[in-house]
Amino acid sequence: MTRLRPLQEHFQGYLITGDPAPLLPEIVGDGRADARTRLGIYADAYWLRLLDALRDNYPAVNGLLGDEAFEALVKAYVAEHPSPYRSIRWFGDRLAAFLEREAPWKDQPVLADMARFEWALRAAFDAADADPLPLEAVAQIPPEAWPGMRLAFHPAVDRLDLRWNVPVIWKQFDQGREPDAPRAAEYPVPWVVWRRDLQQYFRSLEVDEAWALDTLRQGRSFAEACEGLCEWIDPQHVALHAAAYLKGWLKDGLVTGIETG
Repeated sequence: MTRLRPLQEHFQGYLITGDPAPLLPEIVGDGRADARTRLGIYADAYWLRLLDALRDNYPAVNGLLGDEAFEALVKAYVAEHPSPYRSIRWFGDRLAAFLEREAPWKDQPVLADMARFEWALRAAFDAADADPLPLEAVAQIPPEAWPGMRLAFHPAVDRLDLRWNVPVIWKQFDQGREPDAPRAAEYPVPWVVWRRDLQQYFRSLEVDEAWALDTLRQGRSFAEACEGLCEWIDPQHVALHAAAYLKGWLKDGLVTGIETG
């Protein structure tokens, strides 16, 4: 009798490589379908499930390519990156890097940017919950404690630098509208992605706000952020400028806590 573990390994190997030879002796055919046909049914179901998962995670990449070209992309991606995850939710985590590296998709750099953006949106939706800090909480912090403040951010907050106008195109696809033509900016544009309640949000940032957000997410102090912002802002006004950014982040629900000790 065949042991279960080798049978499972042979079956997994067949789904990943397409080679049925180690598994065929264990499969029984009948008058309706031989062993190869029966195995093919499972292989097709596996492939279609992965295709559906990537279409769900990357609808705008699918939209940019079209269904037929997207299927070709998925076949190439699955061949190089078979799913190692117990949950299919995480399948597709390396698609942006794949698009950036592999021909012919690397010749369309908008695709990699869109994949990064769509993955960030999905990750924001699935991130852990946390209660946003109310704006009133900051009013209770004494002025002398502000330089040492360190912020905690919602687990859904992510930062991206995107060269292409993919957020606009994504929104047009999401609304069922004809998308704009892909356009590249002269320099990458900073974006922040987050979730509040069950809704994902995103907006572009000025370079100085993006730098301050990155710095404070690294656990640096408010004083350190202000010092770095002096590259863009007059030192006389930098504290008020940074405080205005903090107020905006609190209103958006990006901040979940402030440590002053």
